[in-house]
Amino acid sequence: MGEREGMSDLMAWNADATRMPYRMHSEYLRRLFLNNDLAEGRLHADGRAVALHDIRAPIFAVGAQKDHVAPWKSTHKIHLLTDTEVTYLLTSGGHNAGIVSEPGRKRASYQVKTKGLEDRYSDPDEWIRNTPHKDGSWWPEWAAWLAARSGEPVSPPSMGSALCDAPGTYVLKA
Repeated sequence: MGEREGMSDLMAWNADATRMPYRMHSEYLRRLFLNNDLAEGRLHADGRAVALHDIRAPIFAVGAQKDHVAPWKSTHKIHLLTDTEVTYLLTSGGHNAGIVSEPGRKRASYQVKTKGLEDRYSDPDEWIRNTPHKDGSWWPEWAAWLAARSGEPVSPPSMGSALCDAPGTYVLKA
């Protein structure tokens, strides 16, 4: 009837502006996505190259089956770039819906497998064939992974008095 449909929660989230300065955002996209500087060893922090092989902490990596920005087979390469335990989770959906797939979402599913240091590499086609499907959101899987590697909850320190009530004055600026 010539009228636009109302926005869904996901459409509203996707339409929100990127909350980082222009230069930071453009360098992030150029260096990490276009040029793949992190995977290629060209990303520097504090004057030193960042090497994924230097990471010793367990990694929880997420890919989305229909992701057009970071295709899942390219994110699966984390297994080739690290020397640590990698839990790789492949969620159904695309770049946004696959990640913002809260518990209770119908038709959501995922596959997850942990590769330890002693396990051999599985290429993406072998991995997807041999990793069982689970129904539902992947978020509880991630929460359980975090809980297994976390200590007792700690309350944050007091921040003192607030400058103003939430959400803050910046949201009112055009």
